[in-house]
Amino acid sequence: MYRMTSTVTTSNLGDQDRPTVFVVDDDISVRESLELLIGSAGWRPLPFDSAQSFLEAPVLASPCCLVLDVNMPGLNGLDLQSMITTSRSRMPIIFVSGFGDVPTTVKALKGGALDFLTKPIETVEFLEAVSSALEQSAAMLRDDSDLLALQGCYEALTKREREVMVRVVKGLLNKQVAYELDISEITVKAHRGQVMRKMCARTLPDLVNMAARLRLEEPPEIH
Repeated sequence: MYRMTSTVTTSNLGDQDRPTVFVVDDDISVRESLELLIGSAGWRPLPFDSAQSFLEAPVLASPCCLVLDVNMPGLNGLDLQSMITTSRSRMPIIFVSGFGDVPTTVKALKGGALDFLTKPIETVEFLEAVSSALEQSAAMLRDDSDLLALQGCYEALTKREREVMVRVVKGLLNKQVAYELDISEITVKAHRGQVMRKMCARTLPDLVNMAARLRLEEPPEIH
């Protein structure tokens, strides 16, 4: 039988300024060696001895990645990869295994894994993989933060300003927008200026890109 408890300590949880590397492996010698290696690189290691215990860990809002063993009792690495909830779905995963067979590797990579390393793990290769995973995690967090700010700007628009924005980014001229909304062209220009200001868009292409990120629905065709 294997233990269902996490090896996370109070000191681990208290040090949240550094990027975090979760390690899930039922082999204590592997966990301990990776914990030392990760710590020596300046990252924060959080080791777990089972997939179940990892699932009970808190979701972090800081750069992190998961180093995951493939073959474990109970839920194996591939099972965990498919079970990770939406809140963790963007966490980069690095698989490690003593059996690097092609079908398993292909399945892991098709499931979204960033890398697949075989044991015994080569130090430089491992550190490079983790560094790349943490950079990817940081980039995704920045992207999420930017999108959240963008959504906040869009929510600040009035209903009419949103109606104008969605038509402007579609490529309609001011007079076409005015015709569709049954308002004057001068009013369209005023709303358009407010949209640009509230969305912090410097140019029309900027606004078009913002609308694409927000996945705004296109308005009905003009009459």
